[in-house]
Amino acid sequence: MKNICVVGTGYVGLTTGVCFADLGHSVTCIEIDLHKLELLRSGKSPIYEPGLEELQERNMRAGRLRFTDDYAVGIPEAEFIFITVGTPMGEDGSADLTYVKAAARSIGKYLRSGSIIIDKSTVPVGTGDMVENIIAEHAGPDVKFDVVSNPEFLREGSALSDFFKPDRIVLGAKNREAAQRVAALHETLGAPIIITDLRTAEMIKYASNAFLATRISFINEIAQICERLGADVREVARGMGADKRIGPHFLEAGVGYGG
Repeated sequence: MKNICVVGTGYVGLTTGVCFADLGHSVTCIEIDLHKLELLRSGKSPIYEPGLEELQERNMRAGRLRFTDDYAVGIPEAEFIFITVGTPMGEDGSADLTYVKAAARSIGKYLRSGSIIIDKSTVPVGTGDMVENIIAEHAGPDVKFDVVSNPEFLREGSALSDFFKPDRIVLGAKNREAAQRVAALHETLGAPIIITDLRTAEMIKYASNAFLATRISFINEIAQICERLGADVREVARGMGADKRIGPHFLEAGVGYGG
């Protein structure tokens, strides 16, 4: 059993915390929104995801899952600290890292040597380096730690299945030993684990999203052409997807890609 702290209880954070608790670890989730915190402490989930609330209640009763708004409670004893705060789009279209920076500052104030900070938020390439610098500034020179990028690939509606049966786990770090410690945390899931450097791991997330968006956008363009020519886009997609080089996934025409 490992001591884990999850900062942020949005879609990714709550799923991550609840699922690691269900794997037998001791998990403390930090949530500074007091209304949301009250809801979580009562055993209720502020988000809807099939099966999540039941899993949350079960692990709270077992004493493996708790919620707090106090970094001083969650950070000092944690071996693994997940940053899962939101990164909303700014006015210029870029990711707003305000919450990530605030989390890094607060983590640094209470961090002890030997901990690993794991960034699961969807962030621009280079954010891991920024997080490391902010934490180092607030933790002081004697506190030794590592930062690992572990991008999430959860889908709404199937998040529990995606956590427990992932296609792959991506880990990026400057210190390979730190990445291997995080890999060991996931070994019971039985998924392929890709260990690389910080920036490459962050780029894998963006490249994956961009490629899926390309497939969705492409089949929608084909659908418009089919409509003009009198062809059946569903049959076209079926014929394309039968090619092993292409595959059948994300070739269903519909509403355009929205992020």
